[in-house]
Amino acid sequence: MLSGALRCVRPTIHTIALSRQLAHFRPQMEAGGNRPVETAIRTKLTQAFQPEHMEVLNESHMHAVPPGSESHFRVLVVSTQFEGQSLLQRHRMVNEALREELSTCVHALAIQAKTPQQWGSNPSLAKSPPCLGGSKHDSTVAEKLKAGRD
Repeated sequence: MLSGALRCVRPTIHTIALSRQLAHFRPQMEAGGNRPVETAIRTKLTQAFQPEHMEVLNESHMHAVPPGSESHFRVLVVSTQFEGQSLLQRHRMVNEALREELSTCVHALAIQAKTPQQWGSNPSLAKSPPCLGGSKHDSTVAEKLKAGRD
């Protein structure tokens, strides 16, 4: 398996307007759809929860990060393993499964962890609000992006 640093590598893009809002921009992925962080998230969640349904959305394009970044994600996991668990316990389970990604290159993770019964009664994925640009001033984002390029 690739090391955490290698999975965080993104093409270096030089632009004067990196600080502009990118909410309207959908990044073009590298040829072949190379998305190592998203792939790692999918693999780890599948291994940990054997989900009946799962969605992994890269929402980085909605935030103040360079195009092609893999730093902001929304996940929906539907698993019988969540039965009898509180919402907090479910989130802790997902966070534990993705511990390496959260400690290296993933800055934000929105989690929906549902039982099959909950999914059956409400099969929807919540939408994220627009970015207010707060991550532009968060030094941990810059550090994680820099670490991914080293």
